[in-house]
Amino acid sequence: MSGHRDDTGDDRWGPARRLLAAEVAERCVVHQQTKVAVAAELGLSRFQVARLLDAALRHGLVRVEIDAGADVDRSRSAELRSAYGLRRALVVPPGPGRASRSGVAGLAAELLRELVGAGDVLGLAWSRTVNDVVGHLDRLPRCEVVQLCGAYSLPWRRDGSATAVYRAAALCGGDAYPIYAPLVMPDRGTVRALREQPGVADAFARFAELGTAVLSIGAWGTGHSTVHDVLTPAERARLGDRGACGEVVGILVDSGGRVLDTGLSQHLVAIGEAELRNAREVVGLVRDPARAPAAAAVLRSGLVHTLVADAQTADALLRIAAG
Repeated sequence: MSGHRDDTGDDRWGPARRLLAAEVAERCVVHQQTKVAVAAELGLSRFQVARLLDAALRHGLVRVEIDAGADVDRSRSAELRSAYGLRRALVVPPGPGRASRSGVAGLAAELLRELVGAGDVLGLAWSRTVNDVVGHLDRLPRCEVVQLCGAYSLPWRRDGSATAVYRAAALCGGDAYPIYAPLVMPDRGTVRALREQPGVADAFARFAELGTAVLSIGAWGTGHSTVHDVLTPAERARLGDRGACGEVVGILVDSGGRVLDTGLSQHLVAIGEAELRNAREVVGLVRDPARAPAAAAVLRSGLVHTLVADAQTADALLRIAAG
């Protein structure tokens, strides 16, 4: 048997050479020894060690496996981050619908434990997904927790806007700043008056020191944005005609990512665009492929630094970016 001639020397690539290459690779890769040290211990030159290490890699004696964990799809996450210029993207691996939705909440909860520090101000905007995230939390550093927008007064909602705020504050032992006010008001004067109320004013005062904000990305359509659903049909149509596509805490963006000046902000009891952009970290959540165009619009706006999504939605977002 002639064997395979290798460029590590005149010897053929046989068992003795393989064992020597494996020894070199273990010392260099596993034990992090320098090539000079390995050469001295094995009676080789530094260049021989380098050639043996190259051969070990080329012939499969060393196999490098990179795994970020079973709860995150590393490839999709990297592609999504690059496609939209995000600070980071975390994508849950493919799975059944319910498991995937739960995976988004669980992954976001893990992220919060990593991002939120002692003394920070954590902002939560109401959504089923944000409530699920808080439900997955088992610990947080002591911080202040503030509600980012007024309550959603829909008859079928049993988990109010303040629920997640109180749960998170109880978990970390910090102060809670709920907003007991409707989200949408009929006129600007009423909004100004509500913002001056002690409880609401306390919450709004925390916006300037917001560290991490967590919010769900909504699409401009029935069932995909609670802001959309509390408006009249005429108001929905008017804002749709203006190009409303995506929404976060009542901030509307068109498909190109431009924040729309529609006047809606003057009727909302919610954090404003400037305050949201001033936050150190804004985490957007989306777990519905139907919201992918809206999520793409929000990501283009620069309002969100980090996205947590399921694999199907991530794939839809990548197709939009490619197109």
